[in-house]
Amino acid sequence: MSNNKYDRLKLENQLCFPLYACSKEVIRRYKPYLDKLDLTYTQYIAMMVMWEKKEVTVKELGKYLYLDSGTLTPVLKKLEEKKYVVRNRSKADERNLIVSITQEGEDLKEQAVEIPVGLAACVNLEPHEAQQLYRLLYKLLDGLS
Repeated sequence: MSNNKYDRLKLENQLCFPLYACSKEVIRRYKPYLDKLDLTYTQYIAMMVMWEKKEVTVKELGKYLYLDSGTLTPVLKKLEEKKYVVRNRSKADERNLIVSITQEGEDLKEQAVEIPVGLAACVNLEPHEAQQLYRLLYKLLDGLS
C-alpha cells in the first residue's frame, strides 16, 4: 500500500466489503432452497437453533444469531404463524419469553436436511479451506462482540 492517506478509502483495501459481498451472495444462493420451505434466511437460521435446542428464551436466541429483539420479534411471529414455534412467558419469570419448537417445526427439519449439501456445492472451497474460513469468521465475530 502506498503512503497516500486516501488509500485507506479504496474499496479494495476494505475487509468489510468482501465480507458483505460474500454474505449477500451466499444468502442469495440459499433463496431457491428456502423458497421451497417458505422461509426467509433469518427464519431458517432461527429454525436451525430451534432444531438443536428445542426451547430457548428470545434473549438466548438473539445471542446465538447475533440479532436484537427488534429484528427477532417479527421473525418469531412469522414462524409462530406458520406453526413452527410457540412463544410463551416463563412461569418462573414473566419477563422472559420462551420459544419452543412444535411438531410441525420438527417435521420441517426433514425437508431442510439437504440444504447444507446443496450450498456446499455452490461454494468453491476445499473442506479444509471452509473450516479455516469458519474459524477466522468466528474469531472476527468474537473480537467484535
